[in-house]
Amino acid sequence: MDLYRKVRLACAEGMSQREAARHFNVSRDSVAKMMAFSVPPGYRRTAPVKRPKLDAFTGMIDAWLDGVREVHRKQRHTAKRVFERLRDEHGFTGGYTIVKDYMRQRERCGREMFVPLAHPPGHAQADFGEAVVVIGGVEQKAHFFVMDLPHSDACFVRAYPGATAEAWVDGHVHAFAFFGKVPGSVLYDNDRCLVAKILPDGTRQRATLFSGFLSHYLFRDRYGRPGKGNDKGNVEGLVGYSRRNFMVPIQRFATWDAFNDYLEKQCRKRQADLLRGQSETIGQRLVRDLVTMSDLPAAPFDACDQATGRVSSQALVRYKTNDYSVPVAYGHRDVWIRGYVGEVVIGCRGEIIARHPRCYDREDMVFDPVHYLPLIERKINALDQAAPLVEWDLPPAFATLRRLMEARMIKAGRREYVQVLRLLETFDIDDLHVAVKKALQLGAVGFDAVKHLVLCHVEKRPPKLDLDVYPYLPRTNVETTSAASYMALMSEGRA
Repeated sequence: MDLYRKVRLACAEGMSQREAARHFNVSRDSVAKMMAFSVPPGYRRTAPVKRPKLDAFTGMIDAWLDGVREVHRKQRHTAKRVFERLRDEHGFTGGYTIVKDYMRQRERCGREMFVPLAHPPGHAQADFGEAVVVIGGVEQKAHFFVMDLPHSDACFVRAYPGATAEAWVDGHVHAFAFFGKVPGSVLYDNDRCLVAKILPDGTRQRATLFSGFLSHYLFRDRYGRPGKGNDKGNVEGLVGYSRRNFMVPIQRFATWDAFNDYLEKQCRKRQADLLRGQSETIGQRLVRDLVTMSDLPAAPFDACDQATGRVSSQALVRYKTNDYSVPVAYGHRDVWIRGYVGEVVIGCRGEIIARHPRCYDREDMVFDPVHYLPLIERKINALDQAAPLVEWDLPPAFATLRRLMEARMIKAGRREYVQVLRLLETFDIDDLHVAVKKALQLGAVGFDAVKHLVLCHVEKRPPKLDLDVYPYLPRTNVETTSAASYMALMSEGRA
């Protein structure tokens, strides 16, 4: 640019272009261009690019590329594959570079253009993302729900073990509680947890659980075009923002609840941010969103998946490929199942008969050992091989109690030990543990004694172990004192 200025200045002061070319050691054409343009114009193509070897094949390339638009992107033609087909099938003699350049230019010209959108207050977008976290010492994939209010850029994020239908609904319930309001509409993609089917006219057939949720909160659901994430670009960007800013480095928490408390604090903290191009913080703009949103209903929606099943001969009920135990008394009966994000509730008629932590593995068995104790009491030989009891981590005092019972009564002692365990049908493990330790301390190794002691512990009254009431308590042999022994003591005293 400095040479450009000097040449123009010299010519303006009277130097001829021929003399300027000789003085500055540049061509006369360059001097003429410098005088024609005040700044360097750059390279300007005056004629279209000519590809004599490729031009005869461009129509064929276009047909190949247009004919596979519906094919998965990983199986579409690459420049290398197009070049090989032209060379092997049609005698193309050109090089790979001109084929690659043509395909790059064609793709660039065919890219979709977008219209900048304005977002009125009171509306939302929702989506799910994925990230790696460590929960309870186990590294696993977290599926996090994200709701964004595009007008204010306020957000809510909540993580789950799986992106299930009940997780979708539970995320909405917590998001609405977080904002304290219900948006006028929410924009989604066509996730199968929400949309069971897209009809030929473009309308959506909603999933059963999501349809009930919409009826409860009364807001409009809107959907983007299938495979077009740019239709809800705000929440798509927020998914990446949440992963980069809330989950880097990899977060470590003891429970999912602790992780979600952390995410909620981050969402509240972000409301103080002032984003590029805005004169107000997120929290200040959020006020306008909340003014136009609806009030929450009187009670939140019960975010659970509902199903039915039948209890098997092993007292198991199958839900989402996993088997959950129920009391053996309900064997072979029809039951109803409610799958929540964190637990599975099983009931029969109007009664809840079992609660289990939700399992997100496949083809696993979730046992409650107490469910099988009545059956084991009748089939006592199955005590040591019962699968529900294999991983039951009882305090050491229970193993001591069983050993003493079996030493006294052998098989009957094993059955009585199971009767002690059946007290867990009524009492907590902590209360029963205290009673077992007290029974071992007193030497009262028996079911009746343990039952009496746990009742006294719960009712906070002193125990009274009466042999007439509890005939199975171990008796103490008290010998009669002989006179000779007494006199021996007396004589030692005088000595």
